[in-house]
Amino acid sequence: MRIAAVIPALNEAETIASVIGDVRVFAHPIVVADGCSDGTEEIARNAGATVLVHEVNRGYDAALATGLRGAVAEGFDGAVTFDADGELSIDGLSKAVDHMTQGEAALVIGVRPEPARFSERLFVAYARRRFGIQDILCGLKGYRAADITRFDRYLDVPSIQTALAIAIRRSGASLAQVPLSIRPRTGRPRFGGILRANSRILMALVRTMLREPG
Repeated sequence: MRIAAVIPALNEAETIASVIGDVRVFAHPIVVADGCSDGTEEIARNAGATVLVHEVNRGYDAALATGLRGAVAEGFDGAVTFDADGELSIDGLSKAVDHMTQGEAALVIGVRPEPARFSERLFVAYARRRFGIQDILCGLKGYRAADITRFDRYLDVPSIQTALAIAIRRSGASLAQVPLSIRPRTGRPRFGGILRANSRILMALVRTMLREPG
């Protein structure tokens, strides 16, 4: 089973080569250079990744969509999303790939020690109660290619990568959840400053609740 690791990146020149080096042991890295201006694209390509390029910054959701669709187009059997900043532990990726290649789960989601923001705590509590997902906002998620194709429309929903996972889970897919350790992040947060990040996460929660069956 061929697994791709989809890595959205916005100006992650400082960490991207190291992340790719770790990832390549377990999956083929596909980096989405999302309007980078610091050489991330060239560094990633030289480190051995497939690089997909957004000429202008389109945001985290769009980068994930491009990467997941790219993995399917390249014939991979599944894809695991992973962060470019070096924050997520590589052992979590290893475990996620194992679950997928051994056929133990159709959906794999990482579980961080604790959410970072109050808005995350609200969303996490809701997803835990409704869908049994412990950390819906974790950047590590694993999908089968068939499910990415089946639920492709959810890739265009502004959801911080939650809509696709929830749609797959609602379909009755088996779920594996992988504990992760977290390393200190360098550089700016992927969701922006505190107010902007909390706003985005709360809006994603509202959209999820509105999509619930009546």
